Amino acid sequence: MNATSLRRRFEDKVAVVTGAAQGIGYEAALRLAREGASVVVADLAAGPAAEAVAAIEAEGARAVAAVGDLGTMEGARAAMTAATDNFGRLDVLVNNVGGTIWAKPYWHYSEEEIRAEVDRSFWPALWCSRAVIEPMRASGGGAIVNVGSNAAAGGIYRIPYSACKGAVVALTECLAVELAPLNIRVNCLSPGGTAAPERKTPRESRPFDEQEREWWGQFVKLVQNEELIAERATAAEQAGVIAFLASHEAGHVTGEIVETGRRGIRIGEVLGFVP
Repeated sequence: MNATSLRRRFEDKVAVVTGAAQGIGYEAALRLAREGASVVVADLAAGPAAEAVAAIEAEGARAVAAVGDLGTMEGARAAMTAATDNFGRLDVLVNNVGGTIWAKPYWHYSEEEIRAEVDRSFWPALWCSRAVIEPMRASGGGAIVNVGSNAAAGGIYRIPYSACKGAVVALTECLAVELAPLNIRVNCLSPGGTAAPERKTPRESRPFDEQEREWWGQFVKLVQNEELIAERATAAEQAGVIAFLASHEAGHVTGEIVETGRRGIRIGEVLGFVP
């Protein structure tokens, strides 16, 4: 897929995509760029962020990296400033950064691990949503797309992460009301498990011990059959939904949680046949 095969829904628009060096964030940044956007690749990892910028530029689009800790207001403001300083405006924010670090029963999380999960999966969305309002308002409005998770309802072995993603849902629904008069829409993609390449930057700061590896295996067994559609969405497919929510085609869509990993019973697998 290249720029000539897509509509140019983001011509003359500027987007900040957080966690854009890999996974869903990378594919979202690439998709928006292919549709005409200038993109700020906001990420903590300098090397992978530079690689993402190079990939976008190879598509003939403009991009810059904003390397910093989005779990702080300073880092969030720096990412938005990178957009206005380099491209003169800001129209789209994709709050993608996040992801569970550990998978285990809640009572086995240490205080430090719980704080690390919240720092990763909630503060970046909260700070970036605050930092984007003034520059987006100055540009005449825009769209915020948060990336949540189906773990927000019934997530197993990842309570801190699930709580963070539940907070992202609340942020989406409440912020949509406050920002509607400013012509800023706020929506949320709620994916399930997503097929993506191996991570360039590990989430955990240390190797799992034997017990944590066992818990992770249990976690995989618990979640691998929970979604209605058995085949996992690709990161590129998730990016397609993000692009729609950020585009003018969703101009009357705000405060919505779009499920791309809905849980449910796979009738054919349970019964052994399709009625």
